[in-house]
Amino acid sequence: MTGPEDAAPRIDTSRPHPARVYDWWLGGKDNYPVDEELARKILAADGTVLRGARANRRFMQRATRVAAEAGVRQFLDIGTGIPTEPNLHQVAQSVAPESKVVYADNDPIVLRHAQALLRGTPEGTTDYVHADARDPEKILGLAAESLDFTRPIALSLVALTHYLSDGPDGDDVHGLVKTYVDALAPGSYLILSQVTPDLSPEAIAKATEHFRRSGTPFFPRPLTEFHHFFDGLELLGPGVIPVYGWRPEPEDVAAQAEGIVPVYAGVARKP
Repeated sequence: MTGPEDAAPRIDTSRPHPARVYDWWLGGKDNYPVDEELARKILAADGTVLRGARANRRFMQRATRVAAEAGVRQFLDIGTGIPTEPNLHQVAQSVAPESKVVYADNDPIVLRHAQALLRGTPEGTTDYVHADARDPEKILGLAAESLDFTRPIALSLVALTHYLSDGPDGDDVHGLVKTYVDALAPGSYLILSQVTPDLSPEAIAKATEHFRRSGTPFFPRPLTEFHHFFDGLELLGPGVIPVYGWRPEPEDVAAQAEGIVPVYAGVARKP
């Protein structure tokens, strides 16, 4: 599915990449000194980032389970990051083994791990697209080789949109998300989480500065802007809420006692 031109893309170790920075925060080994340097700087500025990385992963797992239990059997995860168990396909296929999952990311190291590690059930399929989230035509076109876009799909954009800018002169992130949602059939789901300045403004301002100095765009968003991603969709309860509070399980309730995580989360259904 990746195509011959993507078979062995070069890993750029001169600049940090969000997937590898997240990998360091999650205790992984698939990162480089440039990633660790940025990860440590942001951690020093914002002590919530380790909790945030873990909270995002658990939110993805809970939201995926909710979609699968509602009958969705197809999943498209854009900005998947370096595989960390349990992966989205493992969660979906634990509910419904026949589930089909497509991952998409633009970091070559993610591609290599995906090719080696992302194995689905015999009944289902697990595929990978090496592409940038800013190229919906490519992602949707390649994903359609595995997924049936006439039937519901759960689209997962977890911890992705804060790396995309606003407006016609930038990435037009709201228009980009709408392009993906418009391609989905009724009954599909949108799963989103996003860093916000609302809950920890000083720390997020410092983290944003570190990201941007490293050459990594970073755009925390307030509640009103995050809510706008769900325009025209039916939000599932409890609505848009700090990530710990979205249908928490015992582990999330316990983690909440450690302190805030400046991340909003939400899940919505396309009518």
